[in-house]
Amino acid sequence: MSKILAQVDTVKALRQRVARWRREKLKVALVPTMGALHEGHLTLVDHANTLADRIVVSIFINPAQFAAGEDLTTYPRDLEGDLKKLSARKANLAFVPMGEEMYPKGFATSVSVKGPATAALEDKHRPHFFTGVATVVAKLLIQARADYAVFGEKDYQQLKTVTRLAADLDIATRIVGAETIRHDDGLAMSSRNEYLSEYERVVAPLLYKTLQETAEELRSGAEPAACMRRAFRALNKASFKVDYVEARNADSLRKLIGTTDEPIRLLAAAYLGKTRLIDNIAV
Repeated sequence: MSKILAQVDTVKALRQRVARWRREKLKVALVPTMGALHEGHLTLVDHANTLADRIVVSIFINPAQFAAGEDLTTYPRDLEGDLKKLSARKANLAFVPMGEEMYPKGFATSVSVKGPATAALEDKHRPHFFTGVATVVAKLLIQARADYAVFGEKDYQQLKTVTRLAADLDIATRIVGAETIRHDDGLAMSSRNEYLSEYERVVAPLLYKTLQETAEELRSGAEPAACMRRAFRALNKASFKVDYVEARNADSLRKLIGTTDEPIRLLAAAYLGKTRLIDNIAV
């Protein structure tokens, strides 16, 4: 059953609402998003509802994580639709700040992250990215003062980076990862999927299929480097322009050396036409 969703656009109003819930002894969860909400985002809201009594969803397209030439100006936007979806999924509050609220005049601070953020994956191809992410996420965690913050596993390196950030900065919010939500053909849900042409949408699930096949090879004891080469060739043959396909330690994201019994995460990023897709699976 849908309900009326409250909306605020200032940090002061957000904190007032959360403080009131705190006085009522209610648990609060935050779901950070950039809007253009799809079922993957909404499943994060559902997961947050299993953890807390009140749910805050932030909608903010963070300019600090886009480099020159990336899709900041064309990134999908549908605030009216987003708010309807959030109301139907039992979110309590949408925090929708303007740019000047998050980065006021004179703003001069950024959060520099290492550890999982310097694993030569996303950071190798988008060196600006994690400073922008870490800065805005640190602000959101401090602003919302939530008990939990829920992030999707599709952005696996981001999830590990944010978890490290919260621990290192003694932010009390518990970071929670939620599994990747996929279309019936296996393609991970993403706001950027709408950029895909009809033909590209048919090809796109091959990214997930290749990861599945590679994971099976790794489980059978195949040498990781050879598996990565085969996966790279398979994706290139299927019209992807591969940024990376890597098997890494699932916790630290460090590179593997030979066959190993350690937990493994298989991660990939590739362009299909003009659309950059990312995905990952456990091995």
